[in-house]
Amino acid sequence: MEAGPWGVCEETAILQGAFLLAARLAQPRPLRELRKDEWERVGPPITDALGEIGAQCPSPRRHCRWKKEAVALVWAKVLLPGPSAASLDQEWKEDGFFSVGRMIPDLSHTVLFELVKALGAPRLLVEMLLALPHQVRHGQLERLVRYVAHQTSPSDTVFFLDVWWEVMKHKEGQEDETVSAFGALIRQHGCETPPDDGLQAPKRFKGDPGSPSGPPAATSLLVVLMEGLKQIYGNITLPRMKCYALANLVELLVVFSELEPAGSPLPAAEYLDKISSVVGLWSRDTESGYRHCRLDEKVKEAERSMSLSSFAKLSREELFVGLDLLRSLLRAWGEELEDTLSSSEELCYESYRLLDTLSAFGKRLTCFSEMGDLGEDETRVVLELTQMTEDFLKEICTTLKSKDLDTSLVSSVAMTVIEQKLGRHKEMCSIFASEKTWAFSKEWVDCLVENKALFQEPELVLKLLETLMNFAMSRQDEEARELQMQVTQAIVECYTELSLPDKNNVLSGVLASWGGAGLCLHLQVVMEGFQEDLNVTFNQITKSVSDQGLSKAVASVARLALLYPEATVKQVCNLAVINLGAHQFLGQILCSFPALSFQETHDDPGKPRSLVVRCLEEAVLGRLSTVREEEQFLEFLAFLMQPSSATPLVSPAEVTRAFVLPYLKSDSAQVELSLQILSKALRIQSCSEEHWIKSCHPFPLVLSLCKLLDGYTKYWHQPGDQFFPSLETKDLVLDILCQLCEVVRPEAAPSPELWVQSLAWLHRKVASLDWTIGLRLKKLYGDHFKNEVPATLFEVCALPEDEWTCQPLPQYGPGSGLLAWMECCCVSTELRETMLTLLTVNVDNPEEVNLFSKGFLVALIQVLPWCSHSEWKRLIHVVEDLLQRQVLHVPYTLEYVQYMPLLNLRPFACYLQFSVLFLRGFQLLCSSSCSTWLPAEAWLHVVQLYCSSLTDLLGSVKSAARLRSKPAKDTTCTEEVSFICIQMFCHLLHVAAMLPDEGYGEPLVVVALEILSQYETFSSADTSPSNTLRRANEKHFLESITENVSAEALRSTLLQKLSKLGARSEA
Repeated sequence: MEAGPWGVCEETAILQGAFLLAARLAQPRPLRELRKDEWERVGPPITDALGEIGAQCPSPRRHCRWKKEAVALVWAKVLLPGPSAASLDQEWKEDGFFSVGRMIPDLSHTVLFELVKALGAPRLLVEMLLALPHQVRHGQLERLVRYVAHQTSPSDTVFFLDVWWEVMKHKEGQEDETVSAFGALIRQHGCETPPDDGLQAPKRFKGDPGSPSGPPAATSLLVVLMEGLKQIYGNITLPRMKCYALANLVELLVVFSELEPAGSPLPAAEYLDKISSVVGLWSRDTESGYRHCRLDEKVKEAERSMSLSSFAKLSREELFVGLDLLRSLLRAWGEELEDTLSSSEELCYESYRLLDTLSAFGKRLTCFSEMGDLGEDETRVVLELTQMTEDFLKEICTTLKSKDLDTSLVSSVAMTVIEQKLGRHKEMCSIFASEKTWAFSKEWVDCLVENKALFQEPELVLKLLETLMNFAMSRQDEEARELQMQVTQAIVECYTELSLPDKNNVLSGVLASWGGAGLCLHLQVVMEGFQEDLNVTFNQITKSVSDQGLSKAVASVARLALLYPEATVKQVCNLAVINLGAHQFLGQILCSFPALSFQETHDDPGKPRSLVVRCLEEAVLGRLSTVREEEQFLEFLAFLMQPSSATPLVSPAEVTRAFVLPYLKSDSAQVELSLQILSKALRIQSCSEEHWIKSCHPFPLVLSLCKLLDGYTKYWHQPGDQFFPSLETKDLVLDILCQLCEVVRPEAAPSPELWVQSLAWLHRKVASLDWTIGLRLKKLYGDHFKNEVPATLFEVCALPEDEWTCQPLPQYGPGSGLLAWMECCCVSTELRETMLTLLTVNVDNPEEVNLFSKGFLVALIQVLPWCSHSEWKRLIHVVEDLLQRQVLHVPYTLEYVQYMPLLNLRPFACYLQFSVLFLRGFQLLCSSSCSTWLPAEAWLHVVQLYCSSLTDLLGSVKSAARLRSKPAKDTTCTEEVSFICIQMFCHLLHVAAMLPDEGYGEPLVVVALEILSQYETFSSADTSPSNTLRRANEKHFLESITENVSAEALRSTLLQKLSKLGARSEA
């Protein structure tokens, strides 16, 4: 019937012929009045035609469709009257059923029900019954009940119970085209059905008006079914059918009433066992209609029977009607069924279902009786029925209720559920993935490969991986390797389809189960070719560093990380260091996997260790060969601790414990790198109120830094073969110590008492170190300890005794007060300002000022070689302050002046004094009395500090000149600045002449060239008439001074620069 349910075709013609022949056999009674007892005589032509049409169907699917269309056609003919003569002209144009309906004679319900019985199609009948309008479906079901209750035969009993069972298994929303067309046709028409079987008076229905006072339509169907059982139970004689009837009734009472608890599906394993039990029973039962069905058909039907959904609920009154009926039936049939089931060697499906439903029913009754809202009679019924159920189940042999299932059948059923995507296939996927006894059979592997789209969930991927690893440990033969490869590939494909968060969940599970080795721990097939895959993948990634390529790169790395997390992380870390500019991109990739923050325990569960940190240690630390690699490593590490838009992969505390604490010793080759790492870590804001430094032994950490600082007091006298961090690192140590003193607060200690004890411990340890270190810990000490300084400091400072106390230091003898004062000025900006405020110099006493100025110069030279750049800058500020306050006296001599300058040098006096002070300092430092004081390597550091000060001084001169120049008033100070540049240049050459010969000229050359450039700039800006002559004289003067420089490289470079000045001047 390709033309649809109402189309006229070959099958319709065959059916028409059969009905016409049956009508002839039924004479003189028409088919619309055919009675039940007449079917045996009239029915054969119809059943023969059904068999003929079925034999011609090319496929089972087509046969099923035809049976449905045949039932729809017959039922529509039963319900719909023929059109009146007056409406014929209109009907044939508008009614799709008109043509086929006119071909078939009017039929009775006897024909319909017997046709369905002959086709073995109760499910089709139910689908169409429930597609009818509510009032009509109720009436039609009542007709069926009356039909089977009249002259009941065994086939009527089976038919009725089958229809009942199908009603309960029906799910709404699954109607196909034929069922929908049937329901629409009946709704479209109104009809009068004749008293065709003599069982009911004519009844007319129109549409679906409903009845506001009656029970809900769906519930009324259930009541009709119970009423039907009441009417026919006396005709049910076979034990199997009695089990069937009781199972239907019990299932109805359990599922379609308030006995059914909300949201209580069977556990997946129990659900699978039950479906497998049903399939097994059908396969062994010679009387089962499903015995010869394919496995997938059995599983689908068993799944339907296990997935009943309550489309209606019985009222309390209707429930107790059903309970009362069940009680009556158990009384009538119970003893017989107990004997039959106890003596049987094996259950049939109907008896299995009865025992299963009764078991659930008994539990529900117990809960129902405990609700407390039952009446006295209701309670009595429930308790009696509960006892009857328990007694009945006790009498049944327990071996029948729990027969061992064939493992192969269970696995086949599970795989069928998965392949057919039946209702709970996702749960079956979970069992499939984790059931190791099924795994790696050919069927199991095929099912996984063909249905891998269903396994694209993190939990399933993890279960599959666990099963794979278990198999890999148990078998290593060649066949096993092939299976491992096939299954690994399928699992990886499932994994690659996951979202990034889900991939991280899987990766977390892999790391938790097998650590950094991942799948490679037991899967040799993964190891083969992995390194090549790793190299190729990362070569492609590093060649396409861009935001657009990030997602693709993350996907590629995700696959590698699943197979071998540790090797993948090490490769990323290594490439981040050696590939210039790629560290942030690779950091973004790595931070896309927060699962990699996994903490390894290894042999010590109490001390977990970050996988990423370990990989950094093993793959990078100790292999950094250039400054650039160190810089990239530091940036990469900082990104991992604080990525721009992701969760940090390593914590500052982890980094500090791994890369800082073990190496924070002056003789460690890693100490400078460790300090830089600690500095980076301290810049990371703590995520909680409690600072992360608390977990890194803060007081021993502070002490280690203090010991490093103490080592700098002997920096130039360290043994030559002993490593010690450079003076450039001293500022880093000072900065870190300052930060630690800020963040290590009393809150870091578990109790105030422990805080005080920790401070006392640190104070005792620091007491043996250089006295200035204690001053650097003032913020940490708070008011617990006074500032301890040499006694001589009190001679030059008015120190309050409630904050300061003297410390016996033999090396600070008489006259060392200024040295101690200057060392205090180096400690911090805050302490420098305090020292300047508390300094006591009587400026009204010329002798005291002269003594102070001489002592200041000596102290400055004593401190200079040990100063870091930041400390030296603090001292320069001290000099500037004292010069401006005229406390420090630095007389300026005209030893590098050819003639009396008629200039206003007062605004620039401080800068001239600075330059002279540096010169006087080097004269002292280079004198014979100090010639052996500094080792050769110290001179470069001193020269660098001097040159940096000259550069700053030159900048200050330029700034002062800009402030004093007023073009609107035609007042500039170009001559004054030119003069200062000449003086600074001459002083620098003087210093250069005094220095030892070993290669300290480069910093001096750079500054000298810069001074000449500034001289040229300002002298060129002078527009006075005498400028040309003055510049010529100055050039000649500078050249004559430069020609006396003994260092060939310095002399030739400066003369070349001066010659260019002359050329530009002449131009």
